[in-house]
Amino acid sequence: MDEAVLYDRLVGLMFLLAVVTFVLLQFVSAPYGRHEREGWGPRLPARLGWVLMESPSGVGFAVIFASSGGFGAGWGPVALFAMWQVHYAYRTFVFPLRMRGGRAVPLIVVGLAFAFNCLNAYVNARWIGHFGDYPSDWLLDPRFLIGLLVFAAGFGLNLHSDAVLRRLRRPGDTGYRIPQEGLHRHVAAPNYSAEIVEWMGYALAAWSLAGLGFAVYSIANLAPRAVQHLRWYRETFSDYPSGRRALVPFVF
Repeated sequence: MDEAVLYDRLVGLMFLLAVVTFVLLQFVSAPYGRHEREGWGPRLPARLGWVLMESPSGVGFAVIFASSGGFGAGWGPVALFAMWQVHYAYRTFVFPLRMRGGRAVPLIVVGLAFAFNCLNAYVNARWIGHFGDYPSDWLLDPRFLIGLLVFAAGFGLNLHSDAVLRRLRRPGDTGYRIPQEGLHRHVAAPNYSAEIVEWMGYALAAWSLAGLGFAVYSIANLAPRAVQHLRWYRETFSDYPSGRRALVPFVF
C-alpha cells in the first residue's frame, strides 16, 4: 500500500478513535489516579508507567521527524517540532519525576496509551517532516502565530495547575485535598483544560488534519474524565464548592 494512502487512513483512524473513546468513557472511567480500582490486572509503579506510555510521543516523534528529513525542511517544521517536544519533555520525564504519591497504573492502561501515542506520533511527525508544506514565511503566518500563543498559554496553565496539585501533598502523602488556587477555583480538572487548549493551539499552528485529529481526540478523552473528576470531588468532599464546573469555567 502506498504510504500516502496508509497515512490518510491512519489520520481517519484518529477521528474514529475519538468517537469510540468518548462513547466508552460515558460508561467507564479509566482506572488510574483517583479512579484506580481493583480488577484491571497487573500494575506498574506510577513513575515507570507514565514514562513508558508517554515515551512514543517524545522519543518516537523525534525519530520519525528526523528520519523524514524534518530538520532540513525549514524553520516552520522545526518550530512545530519544538512545540511538541516542549510539552512531551515535560509530560514524559519532568512530570513523573516530580510526582508525589502517584498510584500504580494498570498495565492495560499503559499498553493502550502506548499504542495510541505511537499512532499519534507517527501521523503528526510524518506530516510536519514530510507530507506537510510549510513555506519559508510560515513563522509569520497568522495561523502559526495565534496557534503558538494559544499553545503557550495552555502550556503555562498546565504547569501551574500541576504545581498546585503537587503542593497539596507532602512527600510520601497519597491522599487528596481540595485545591484552591488558580483555575482550580473554577473547574475540577484545569490541567485537562490546559491540555486541550495546547493541542487546539498546535492544530492551528500546524494547520493539519493530524493536529486537528489529536485536538479532537484530546477533547473526547479528557472532557468525560473531567466530568468524572467533578463527580468524584463532590462525592468525596461534602464541602466541595458547588459552583465549580468540570472543564470550562462557569459553563461546563
